[in-house]
Amino acid sequence: MPDFKVVARSSETQARAAELSTLHGPVATPVFMPVGTQGTVKALIPEELEALGARIILGNTYHLYLRPGMEVIRRFDGLHGFMGWRGPILTDSGGFQVFSLAALRRVTEEGVAFQSHIDGSRHLLTPELATEVQLTLGSDILMCLDQCVAFPAAPEDLRRALDLTTRWAARCRQTWEAHDGPKGALFGIVQGGMDPALRAASVGQLRALDFPGYALGGLSVGEPPPVMYATAAATLPLLPDDRPRYIMGVGTPDDLVALVARGADMFDCVMPTRNARNGQFFTPAGTLNIRNARFRQDTSPVDPACDCYTCRRFSRAYLRHLFIARELLAYRLASIHNLRYYVRLLAAMRRAILDDRFAEFQRAFQARRQPLPAAQAPVGAMPEPADPTASG
Repeated sequence: MPDFKVVARSSETQARAAELSTLHGPVATPVFMPVGTQGTVKALIPEELEALGARIILGNTYHLYLRPGMEVIRRFDGLHGFMGWRGPILTDSGGFQVFSLAALRRVTEEGVAFQSHIDGSRHLLTPELATEVQLTLGSDILMCLDQCVAFPAAPEDLRRALDLTTRWAARCRQTWEAHDGPKGALFGIVQGGMDPALRAASVGQLRALDFPGYALGGLSVGEPPPVMYATAAATLPLLPDDRPRYIMGVGTPDDLVALVARGADMFDCVMPTRNARNGQFFTPAGTLNIRNARFRQDTSPVDPACDCYTCRRFSRAYLRHLFIARELLAYRLASIHNLRYYVRLLAAMRRAILDDRFAEFQRAFQARRQPLPAAQAPVGAMPEPADPTASG
């Protein structure tokens, strides 16, 4: 069981700051994990991630199992050696990617039979295989295989997926326990859709299995933010206070602040890097679409208060030029800024919790936000695939 210690709590909210030990070093929470689905955080090298303050990143079982394959990863004694990353790595089980395949997969008690989105080859992802692959990757935090359900869903479908997720979790834990030698912490994943009673039932079943940590899956799957926040607020207090709480695949800066206030510790999302490649920069006031014509002669940085390499060296006009010209440097510089923004945001929240002024921080954060026009989407120089199996 990894050491997890809550070191401070907000007196006005459920926010908390903690320290989590892993095989590859400590992680201070709350924390955002950049997504390196295929063994890379797109456009950035490990040293750049370290420089911008990232301490733990995320990889994906589904993608790495298919490509390059475990026979390659074994030659490097795990994902850390293969990709040259020295810090902790959390790996998703691949359950969400398989869920997104829709017509290409079939769920049974045994596992998920699916066709590869790469070459059409057929595979069976079982709880045992998902766990074994993550152990081969040398993950610091492993995730149980779960069945994710789209929003909205019928109550009977949610209940069936919840119970199957629990049975799979028990099989994951058995495989994890049987592994000899050093191994990362295995997290159970709470399902149940947006139904508080089903979420509570899932928590009860998973707590009985006594996992080192717990995650909320099945969020950010199409539900409105207030529904997501209400679901998290009802579920997070039911989880053990002495274990880390991870909300998977979330989210916007507003989501992170709202969910830290409700007691969440860990987050991941492709948004900082994916939106960066579409020319969207995150700032304290909201998002900035750099391709807009109004930035053509703008000599100021994206965010004058930001300390990232991009903001210290380059103007909005230059960054706009790079995107208009489709220069590869555009994606690197935008990714550096967006990830630094996320890392600084989480660090600021942690500092506010340690000083017991998180509620004040939250109010100030919300006051600075400028509402975006309805249904605004990033205008991209590099269109992104709609397939959720595509990496971040």
